Amino acid sequence: MAKTVRAVVISGNGTNCEREVAAACRLAGCDVADIVHIAEFLAGRARLDDYHFLNLAGGFLDGDDLGSAKAGANRLLHARIQGSEEHLSDQLRRFIADGKLIMGVCNGFQLMVKMGLLPAVGGDHQSQSATLTFNDGGRFEDRWTHLKVDSASPCVFTRGMDGVYLPVRHGEGKFVPASDEVLAAMEKRHLCVLKYSDPSFQTTALDYPANPNGSVAGIAGVCDESGRLFGLMPHPEAYVHRTHHPRWTRDSGLSEEGMGLWFYQNAVRFLRETVL
Repeated sequence: MAKTVRAVVISGNGTNCEREVAAACRLAGCDVADIVHIAEFLAGRARLDDYHFLNLAGGFLDGDDLGSAKAGANRLLHARIQGSEEHLSDQLRRFIADGKLIMGVCNGFQLMVKMGLLPAVGGDHQSQSATLTFNDGGRFEDRWTHLKVDSASPCVFTRGMDGVYLPVRHGEGKFVPASDEVLAAMEKRHLCVLKYSDPSFQTTALDYPANPNGSVAGIAGVCDESGRLFGLMPHPEAYVHRTHHPRWTRDSGLSEEGMGLWFYQNAVRFLRETVL
């Protein structure tokens, strides 16, 4: 029997990148890439159990009121499914326990951090140990960034990568661990998967605009210790073809597939080889 990879992108309450994410999943080889409104899950008409790859897309979730993605995090953590004693968070815990994959981009990354899914040092996926807050520059940043990949990271999504070039577009992208101890544990376990860097992929923690938001230690993307839960502020779904590159008309050396597609291809490969 063929191994069918089923991806889902949750939409609603202000997300606006779900179509791009679903398209990236399909291009990477997902057999199914459904866009499902959060209300469908809460009404019991859709279930996370039916999927292998959960995508939390970017946008302006709940208008970024009450802090980036905090209201959305509370909804996912505490909302009960209509006509059931089960909460959506119960399905989410099963999803993680079954070895499936979750990726959150931009607002989706904020959501995972506010829910406690990342960085989850020590395997605790229920306690918040970091946050994402206002950019140091005090303004929305829309630019392309170079990102250094930690090759020693357990992250499933970045296997085989050394450095990537992706766009950021956010006003609250500064990653801040709850303490120096949390940061030290993240560094020791190689959970700081992506760091902002210069064009030669040398990391920087301080320099603007290479670090567009002032993230502590230049952190742009984080995974948990399993490597199966991953979040990042840059948008991989926005660079899945060479025509998405800002210099595509001037750089004849660009490959047909964009660097962002690699993340999704790694996810599909892992699911086919390990989960299905």
